[in-house]
Amino acid sequence: VALVESGGGLVQAGGSLRLSCAVSGTDLALIVYRINWFRQAPGKDREFVAGITWRGGIPDYEDSVKGRFAISRDRAKDLVFLQMNSLTPEDTAVYLCAARTRLGASDSAANMDYWGQGTQVTVSS
Repeated sequence: VALVESGGGLVQAGGSLRLSCAVSGTDLALIVYRINWFRQAPGKDREFVAGITWRGGIPDYEDSVKGRFAISRDRAKDLVFLQMNSLTPEDTAVYLCAARTRLGASDSAANMDYWGQGTQVTVSS
């Protein structure tokens, strides 16, 4: 499984960005249970932002982004999106998508099986 993020950039506070994660590989529906977005700011640990189950499309969010971010997926195109609205400087980070293959595992970074390279999001005040 390979993951490639795109859509990052520089935006002013209050603005929006839409990130994309292109997922590739064979038998994705059999292998991938969930796609998650994480972010990592300088000097901080990688943190979970949002996730979605690959087949059922069930979303989940970290509390600080609820109501501002929306995760979705297009299985026909093997894409996962993260729509980010009302951005603040605290959202500045490298955003990475990750795939979890194991049912029942938590969404900590240590439980992810595949990672993308990340895309930088910078929110200016």
